[in-house]
Amino acid sequence: MQTRSLGQQGLKVSSIGLGTMGMTMAYGPSNEDEAIATIRRAYELGVNFFDTAELYGYGNGHNEQLLGKAVKDFRDKVVLATKFGFDMTAEQIGTRFNSRPENIRKVAENSLRYLQTDYIDVFYQHIPDPDVPIEEVAGVVGDLIKEGKVKYFGLSNTGSNTIRKAHAVTPVSMLQTEYSIFEREIEDNNIRKTLNELGIGLVPYAPLGRGFLTDAVKPAQEYAEDDMRRYDERWQGENYIYNLRATEQLNELASNKGISVAELALAWLLAQGEDIVPIPGTRSAKRVEQNVAAANVKLTEVDLQRIKEILPHGSAGSRYPAGMMENFTRDS
Repeated sequence: MQTRSLGQQGLKVSSIGLGTMGMTMAYGPSNEDEAIATIRRAYELGVNFFDTAELYGYGNGHNEQLLGKAVKDFRDKVVLATKFGFDMTAEQIGTRFNSRPENIRKVAENSLRYLQTDYIDVFYQHIPDPDVPIEEVAGVVGDLIKEGKVKYFGLSNTGSNTIRKAHAVTPVSMLQTEYSIFEREIEDNNIRKTLNELGIGLVPYAPLGRGFLTDAVKPAQEYAEDDMRRYDERWQGENYIYNLRATEQLNELASNKGISVAELALAWLLAQGEDIVPIPGTRSAKRVEQNVAAANVKLTEVDLQRIKEILPHGSAGSRYPAGMMENFTRDS
């Protein structure tokens, strides 16, 4: 597995990471033993960058505990990233924010305990808090870094102004946001330019279009009631038809190269810059093997042009409902 640098603070990780959110939420029922086996298989294949968050455990630390249990025998050889920023006491988890200094410290202590570690490699603000200046957030994380409890500071789901303000207080190593063949929003605003200017890495989540860019896509109504894809705009009506046709064309291109469409999608991301490290999520060890294989796929200029022809602007349909999108695109 090749490595890549994220930011200018010395962090190096495997060129493909693993997101663990789907192991405990958003994609229907899961199996802890299978999840742990998948994490360990990823490590065997050279993946050393694992992503979790307080939110993914619905406030009880389940996702972080699962990850901590899975990597405890090789903790010092992996990079663990987790996130703060939501009010986990809200009646509906994920609808209110809390990046007050005392809560950031509380989340850090909880995460250290759940992950069975004495330091967090990457501590992200999960989403901007409109009631707490980003400079104050960056200052608290900076203090945690000085105390040795955190190594690197990351931001997620935010814009250029917020990135610049945070970076001026505590160097930001990476931004995590949705980016894929399907989702091109950061190409249409100044975010990519800002990251390049400041030397900040990019960690795309949902790099496989939440599963659309795989061979397992199906109509929305066929997913479980607690699967977010059942309500995702990209799986609805004409959007679904458009996206399915595009995926079929991508599948044809991938097949001609002897790879899967998932490998094609990840290789496309890796080709967008040496500072990009996607974190595809999966519960399956077999899928991990397929995703890791993408690190060795080389796309030609002809391949990249064909992908652009198939999806010149990304998929049809918003990645989040309108109300949620306002939160995920907030920029102070």
